Amino acid sequence: MQLRKLIAGIHPRLAVVAHDMLMVWVAWTTVSMLRWSLEPNPSPVTLFGPETWLVLAAQGLIFWWTGLYRGLWRFASVPDIWNIFRACVLGALAAAITLFLYNRLVTVPRTVLAIYPLVLAVLLGVPRLLYRYWKDSRLDFTTRTPSQRVLVLGAGKAGEALVRDLKRENRYAPVGFLDDNPQLRGSRLHGIPVLGGLDQLQPLARETAAEMLVIAIPAASKGQMRRAVELCEATGLPFRTVPRLEDVVSGRSSFNELKEVAIEDLLGREPVQLDWTAIRTRLAGKRVLVSGGGGSIGSELCRQIARLGAESLTVLELSEFNLYTIEQELRRDFPDLLFNAWLGDCTDTVTCERVFATTKPQIVFHAAAYKHVPLLQGQVREAFRNNVLGTRALADAADRSGVESFVLISTDKAVNPTSVMGACKRVAEIYCQNLAQRSQTRFITVRFGNVLDSAGSVVPLFREQIRNGGPVTVTHPEITRYFMTIPEACQLILQASVLGNGGEIFALDMGEPVKIRDLAEQMIRLAGRQEGSEVAIVYTGLRPGEKLFEELFHPQEQYTDTTHAKIFLAQPRSMAWSLLLAQLRNGEQATRDFDEDALRRVVEQLLPEFATHPATGTGATIIALESRREG
Repeated sequence: MQLRKLIAGIHPRLAVVAHDMLMVWVAWTTVSMLRWSLEPNPSPVTLFGPETWLVLAAQGLIFWWTGLYRGLWRFASVPDIWNIFRACVLGALAAAITLFLYNRLVTVPRTVLAIYPLVLAVLLGVPRLLYRYWKDSRLDFTTRTPSQRVLVLGAGKAGEALVRDLKRENRYAPVGFLDDNPQLRGSRLHGIPVLGGLDQLQPLARETAAEMLVIAIPAASKGQMRRAVELCEATGLPFRTVPRLEDVVSGRSSFNELKEVAIEDLLGREPVQLDWTAIRTRLAGKRVLVSGGGGSIGSELCRQIARLGAESLTVLELSEFNLYTIEQELRRDFPDLLFNAWLGDCTDTVTCERVFATTKPQIVFHAAAYKHVPLLQGQVREAFRNNVLGTRALADAADRSGVESFVLISTDKAVNPTSVMGACKRVAEIYCQNLAQRSQTRFITVRFGNVLDSAGSVVPLFREQIRNGGPVTVTHPEITRYFMTIPEACQLILQASVLGNGGEIFALDMGEPVKIRDLAEQMIRLAGRQEGSEVAIVYTGLRPGEKLFEELFHPQEQYTDTTHAKIFLAQPRSMAWSLLLAQLRNGEQATRDFDEDALRRVVEQLLPEFATHPATGTGATIIALESRREG
């Protein structure tokens, strides 16, 4: 019992060191004995002579210097074998120098120094590979469950790494690869054949008796991903995918993690190419303030700003829970970041002044806003108070504090607004545009459409409705929306903040609009349900303030390209400063009086198009949008 405890208490690293030192001794003495045995009168070789101890010391130091003991035998691979060979060669060289200083190599034949590293490399590498093979192939027959036969789509690096990991688990048995690269046909990866192209998925799935499909193409474009999913759905088999590369890099997923295909995988866009040098130069070492930093966009902005090396980050957030959540995350992931958590309302001018006076931000991202269109349609006072007066309070505080840049995060619903929310965001844009002409602060506006999986958006709503068995509610069969992922939207916001000089409105390229009906049908299929028979789609009619088609530019804004392919510049429309201030004073008084009729009149006087616009998108709006796309 005592011996067993003693053995169990030995650190595995010490056992590895002992093994390797033993192999050094075996290699050196064996090669020396064989070499001396070729002499006519061989001299006896001492097993533990001074030369042997010097070789052990020199080789041990080289092992430590090359990091040989940082690797695990369980995962020994080609890089580990190469490191072993390098350590053996360098160790032989170190031993030769040591013995030369000791006795000028009088008692050591040169052939021993040449053959010794080769023998040692074999003695060190073979046990490691055998150990890994034993661990990988060992099966616990008492608990083993039948393996699920898996067909892998994609025979690239991700597919190869996936199969290597799957073969270690008893649950999965890879039976083949499918890949559109004709040069890979007939080849094998880890003994698994490449059977054909993706178009042959259905017959090959039957022939191999596959029970599950895995899409291992993390760098696939949205078109390639949609095609792969459609082919998988046609087989009727369950399918999974590996995470996208950006999700692995950002830490949202682990490599080779099998996950269900999400709608984000299909609506994902081509990777955004950003000028990270310019963005990092603008933000690194700066004091940054994010209002609404606990929301969907605000929290992701905080994460990216922290990664870019900001000196300090201040979050002004009205929701106590959201502020607590983002504070805990950032303090855990970025312990060196100076983080200031401010619980407060951006419509409170006293709070804004105190935040700016205390934290002295140099760059401000204003993400705090109410955004739910149908809800705000009957809450004019709250929409105006938060989206207009809150923006004014924060922008004025930034102006008085000498902030370098103020970025207003706006929405495509501010273009030809038909909703209260869109109209209030447009008024906020107008204020920042006009203030930019009278301030040293660079006021920049960034517009974009819907972001996937943001709080209150259609994707989590559909997901919940499908989980509950339906029905899935869509307002109109032809309604379309632009979509972009939260990380991409935030990255483009950061890029636009670098491009602007003050007073600009930047609109993000949202790609092609997506029919909400198609989105609902795709989400139902991804959930493994049948549209109609299992989950119904019900059309409820357009809600007040809702458009059929969203726009990113007003016809009078004359948008132009920028140096970034996915960011466009809209020329701002001017407005008399005195008129704007007078109307905002009227709106502030109406807010205090809770006079929503007066507030509507204020908004209509500032935005004549809102006063005459019907509740939904018009044919003229659609034609104007299509003509701009064609142009």
